[in-house]
Amino acid sequence: MVRRVLISVTSDVVTDQRVLKVAAEISATGADITIIGRKLPWSLECDGIPWKVTRYRMIFKKGFLFYKFFNIRLLFSLFRSGADLLVSNDLDTLLPNFIVSRIRNIPLVFDAHEYFTGSPELSGRPFVKYVWKMVERMVVPRLKYFITVNDSIAILYEKEYGIKPVVVRNFSANWPGNSSERSELGISKDDILCVIQGTGLNHGRGGMELLDAISDTDGIHLLVIGRGDQIGAMREKILEPGIINRVTFLTVMPWNDMMSYTAMADIGLSLDMKGSVNYENSLPNKIFDYMNAGLAVIATDIKEVSAVVNSTGCGMIISEPDPRLIRDAIIRFRDDRRLLKRCRQKSRDAFANYRWENEVPVLRNVYNSAGLVFNDKITDSIIK
Repeated sequence: MVRRVLISVTSDVVTDQRVLKVAAEISATGADITIIGRKLPWSLECDGIPWKVTRYRMIFKKGFLFYKFFNIRLLFSLFRSGADLLVSNDLDTLLPNFIVSRIRNIPLVFDAHEYFTGSPELSGRPFVKYVWKMVERMVVPRLKYFITVNDSIAILYEKEYGIKPVVVRNFSANWPGNSSERSELGISKDDILCVIQGTGLNHGRGGMELLDAISDTDGIHLLVIGRGDQIGAMREKILEPGIINRVTFLTVMPWNDMMSYTAMADIGLSLDMKGSVNYENSLPNKIFDYMNAGLAVIATDIKEVSAVVNSTGCGMIISEPDPRLIRDAIIRFRDDRRLLKRCRQKSRDAFANYRWENEVPVLRNVYNSAGLVFNDKITDSIIK
């Protein structure tokens, strides 16, 4: 019987909703859960997380030295943990988990949140990509319990290694809260409010193009919630004429708090660029947060995203994050309130089919096979 589960991830845990949702389901077995992550200068405290959380403070914040020392520390922690089941989130925690699972003969579940070796951060870094690819080639074909977030990524792994992961999509958990008041942020109730959110507001995700799109547009305000390597440049850009009074920034916060601000908006944006295998095959969880909050969606033509938006009628797909295309889509919603209302209603209606609870039986089947025993009741996974 599995009594102790150790979950590892290189995120700061608090803002990693998939890890917390999975932990909530595992907790239904009565297992003792420990989550290992890292603590960054901007990380929130772990208040409200009901499991033991260990976060490493790392001297190196990114790059080869970060991953080297994080994985060494993780390896020793796993050996000492006495865990009966290991859960590795993404390729950057997989090798130490695999080593310990083999030496101690305990099951390992690998949850790939993305196609890691296709990420833009590895573009132009052939040696680094080679190292990660070598780890992937050595371990992935030997995995028994393998999960990923959508069909496109599952197909990539199947083509490459002959092993198809089980797909557990990263849908939004049920959110029972109420939205905040726009007046709290000094935003007019008459404006069309757009929101873009996430802890990965990085280069290639349309942030700068979005600011260009809303410049000199009347009756439109943008809310940016989160962090990323483009936030600094975005904050500098809003000092330009025509933008400064149209944008409000909020930093990372607990999911329930973030949703209360997201729900103030009319339109949710997802603006990933093509050119990265990872982005081209992604299905950002923000899409489902927007549905959860009943927002119309404007998204770029990423195949997994466009399939959801087009099939539900919850918004508009644009070919690329070009400022003119973004501006035209927003203005169309601004000028056609009936269309905006219709898309928002379709978004609310669609959420019934795109909620985390629908994925839980699939997730539990994997963990049942790995040795966990669940109660019959599916938990209503609400992340605090």
